[in-house]
Amino acid sequence: MIDRQYIGHTMAPFEVEVDKGRLRFFAKATGQTDPVYADEAAAQAAGHPGLPVPPTFLFCLEMEAPDPAAIRNLLGLDYRRLLHGEQGFSFHRMAYAGDRLRFEQRIEDIYDKKGGALEFVVRKTRVSNQRGEHVADLRCVTVMRNS
Repeated sequence: MIDRQYIGHTMAPFEVEVDKGRLRFFAKATGQTDPVYADEAAAQAAGHPGLPVPPTFLFCLEMEAPDPAAIRNLLGLDYRRLLHGEQGFSFHRMAYAGDRLRFEQRIEDIYDKKGGALEFVVRKTRVSNQRGEHVADLRCVTVMRNS
């Protein structure tokens, strides 16, 4: 069983600079047709100061953590039995190419279902920009199969 003492545990914050080349690549890879995500002139004409960060790109940036497996290692989770259960985003303001985003991860909850056959770890990540403004909250649920 995953030790519930880790509910509320926070990981060391880290920062990632948003690179416009990666934004363009992500927009292309995800089939984004709106030119504001790839063309700076189109973004500015639409009222943005630069290329905006597409909503789900924050999940990619979160993987830039110094140790993307830190929570898995902390909790002793066997990656061979893990499933990505859920991903959610709550947005508070836009982020743009050139922003430096700070990611603060917290283990929000740990619980089980089916008599412990499935265990769930809920991670919440607060994202803020270089001015300390709240950009988004990310929510990820990881499922561990025990049977």
